[in-house]
Amino acid sequence: MKVVAANISPNLMLILPVGTQVVTRVEITSPTGEIVCPRGAVGEITRSPDDGTHSYRVRFLNGVEAPLHRRELTIRKQFQTEGLQFHDAFADLNLCDFVIYQCIVGSRAFGLETEESDTDRRGIYLPPADLHWSLYGLPEQLENDATQECYWDLRKFLILALKANPNILECLYTPLVEMATPLALELLAMREAFLSRLVYQTYNGYVMSQFKKLEQDLRTTGAIKWKHAMHLIRLLMSGITALRDGFVPVNVGEHRDLLLSIKRGEMNWDEVNKLRLSLHEDFDRALASTSLPERPDYLQANRFLIKARCSRVSVLTVNFHRERRE
Repeated sequence: MKVVAANISPNLMLILPVGTQVVTRVEITSPTGEIVCPRGAVGEITRSPDDGTHSYRVRFLNGVEAPLHRRELTIRKQFQTEGLQFHDAFADLNLCDFVIYQCIVGSRAFGLETEESDTDRRGIYLPPADLHWSLYGLPEQLENDATQECYWDLRKFLILALKANPNILECLYTPLVEMATPLALELLAMREAFLSRLVYQTYNGYVMSQFKKLEQDLRTTGAIKWKHAMHLIRLLMSGITALRDGFVPVNVGEHRDLLLSIKRGEMNWDEVNKLRLSLHEDFDRALASTSLPERPDYLQANRFLIKARCSRVSVLTVNFHRERRE
């Protein structure tokens, strides 16, 4: 399986605005064939096309102006960093070979699946130290929309978990684990270190954001997306249990009938909103009585990250230092 790293592919169809400094990828010649600007010359766009099929007008430092198509020029700042881009240096490298944890989340993990449900896979990847230490950096997450997969770099995953991100906490507590290396099992064993009273703020933030969208839909269309309403209620239930009992209840099968009835629109909005307000009161009470700490265990998470990174020092790196000593 080949997963594309998120946010590293340039969009060549983007129309560049007037004033953008660019570098030409081709030589500019006069009508007589004389080279008036070499390949690599810097110029400025003086006129942009209406679409990606027509040419730009570019003025160069020596006063020459020439029409250039998008494929014939590069934004100067991008040109300077091209050799430092991860996808240029490791084009044939499949980062998914370094996945250390893979689990199923979403409706199947919630116990709310139907015949139409997708299988959402999430996880963590941890490449060799050579890649972390290199000039090129690494993408914080790998995504494949076609297969509903997403894998976070370990550091990014830990930071999100420490912030009590619901999606990440569900990865740590899902009952559907498909693959876990010994290192990932060690992480699962310390998952309580990521639970704190931040759950209250983070979950409430997600609920508030979703509630605003639902109200906006009601005002503009007179209808709401019932699936979103269901997940709003589910998230409140999950947050209450996390504060009260110290674990994240991913599988909510005991509430399946209620939640699916909301998803199907069998409850009117007034009933759903009344339930929401009641759950908010329970959430407040759970915060008042929780035994969770104010903050998660940052030091334990940091120790784990350092240990994990050290475990990925490759043979290549070890041999390099051995050769230096000899």
